[in-house]
Amino acid sequence: MIQNLPWLFLLLPLAVAAINWLCFKKCACMAATLSILSALATFCMCVAYLMGWQTGTPDTYTWMPIVSEGMPSLSVGLLMDSLAMRMMLVVTGIGLLVHIFSLGYMKGDNSNLSRYFAGLSIFMFSMTTIVLADNLAMTFIGWEMVGFSSYLLIGHWFNKPSAADAAKKAFITNRVGDFGFLIGILLTLAVFGTITFGEMGGKAAAIAPAVLTVTVICLFCGAVGKSAQFPLHVWLPDAMEGPTPVSALIHAATMVAAGVYMMVRLQVSMGDAAFTDTACCVIATVGAVTAVLAALMALQQDDIKRILAYSTLSQLGYMVMAVGLLAGEAAMFHLYTHAWFKALLFLGAGAIIVRCHHEQDIWKMGGLGKRMPLTVICFLMGTCALIAIPGFSGFFSKEAILEAALAKSPVFFWVGAAVAALTTFYMARLCLVAFCGEARAHGAAEAKEAGPTMLMPLFILAVMAIISGYGFVAEYLVPAESFHAHGFALGLPLYVSLGSLIAGLLLAYLVYGCGKRKQDPLAGNALSTALRKRLYIDDVYDKGLINFVQGNAAKAIELIDNAGVRGIGTLGTAWFIGRIGKLLTWFQGGVLRRYAILAAIGALLFIFLIASTTFTH
Repeated sequence: MIQNLPWLFLLLPLAVAAINWLCFKKCACMAATLSILSALATFCMCVAYLMGWQTGTPDTYTWMPIVSEGMPSLSVGLLMDSLAMRMMLVVTGIGLLVHIFSLGYMKGDNSNLSRYFAGLSIFMFSMTTIVLADNLAMTFIGWEMVGFSSYLLIGHWFNKPSAADAAKKAFITNRVGDFGFLIGILLTLAVFGTITFGEMGGKAAAIAPAVLTVTVICLFCGAVGKSAQFPLHVWLPDAMEGPTPVSALIHAATMVAAGVYMMVRLQVSMGDAAFTDTACCVIATVGAVTAVLAALMALQQDDIKRILAYSTLSQLGYMVMAVGLLAGEAAMFHLYTHAWFKALLFLGAGAIIVRCHHEQDIWKMGGLGKRMPLTVICFLMGTCALIAIPGFSGFFSKEAILEAALAKSPVFFWVGAAVAALTTFYMARLCLVAFCGEARAHGAAEAKEAGPTMLMPLFILAVMAIISGYGFVAEYLVPAESFHAHGFALGLPLYVSLGSLIAGLLLAYLVYGCGKRKQDPLAGNALSTALRKRLYIDDVYDKGLINFVQGNAAKAIELIDNAGVRGIGTLGTAWFIGRIGKLLTWFQGGVLRRYAILAAIGALLFIFLIASTTFTH
């Protein structure tokens, strides 16, 4: 039985979610305690496993037996290789810190905190299912569950219309990508003869390249939805309507990372041969386009959480581009470093928002560096990692992607360099406006340092934002097979990276100075308006796809329903039956004269039939 202890990774958070929901609806303290203990237990189990405590291979259970010849039965099992377990360390580590941070962030909140912590636990169960699944069917279960749990958490404040709409938008948008993902799973079963990761290796060589291309692109559709790649990126910025710890959980190492992790898992399982040139070109192009568009949109956002949301989109584009360049190791390196520093940035933003009386507009902040020095220093550590200042974790992982891009395609290399410059500019803008100068609003003027339950996770994440890219840490923790840490290396990637960093910082300082401006000097023109309105992509969806296409389709269906189904089918049938009924009432009206006529007609028909029968004989 001890070899099945790893199943606790899944069962423990699921059981806690059920207990919180069923038993502690009105006891938020117990619900929070159970959820934190669950996250702590899974984190400790993961650390113990990586340090050498192994219980063998957990049992695999048959989920759905299939009796057809040549068709494998669907099973439920755990894949405990280094890729999965190192990813689990990131998921459980950041999940635990988010749970602890939530104690301070949600203190005094009037919503149902038991439901909130139950949602966190079911989210951890869902993400763990994706990471540890040993086949695509089980992955799809976790895939859908993580969409459901994110729907619950994004819409936690469901009384606020914007939060309810954002939850629905996230859920529905992900269903579009999941439809393609499901087709990809069925194609994988058809062409590989299996959907178990451990049985896919070496089979790609016997499959036609066109079939492989279609299969991989369909599977990639799931990553486009879950990792919010263009054109299904529209849900992620709106997901900021949920509590900030939820944003950190979704954006850092869990939901949005699932698409990148899944594609790297497929590369490891199927082999690079399954990823044809056409499929790789599509994947890399989608990632590059997403990185550029998101970075541009972030330039003119004023909501601190939305700036970080578009930053996440852009960095995910980096990772997806690396996957398309068959540099899965670099993609996972950046996923790993990004998880720590982006969690730090979101939780730091959460602490700032709480202390500024839930103000999120950076132009209504200012002077926070003097009022919240510890929080701001931690936030700056995350910013340094994000903009890839040498010595911070993000520098090492970004360099790995740029080197891979330069080796495979110079076009993608220069796209990455341009995105790096844009990233530096919008993050420097955020820091100058929010932390420097004087307070511009009442909330910022009364801001105080965050409490210990919020500061402790920030300190831990700040340390990881600095050291997680160095070899003595990365070689043991990066979710990749036989990973080798990236160090300083003189060459074009380093020079271009430093040039992008300096250009972004100088330009931000020239435009925004020391944060004394009262409003954005770049606002008010057509380009700024377009960037603030997300390049009108959401408007195209709302007015074009939803209002025009869906609206006209609804009108056509309504016409068919009224004229056909309701008119001819329902009302027409009722009218016909009614007319038959009226006709029959003529015969059964109780009038003797009509009965006599009917009897005479019947007698004549009887005589006619007898006569015709006699004549034929």
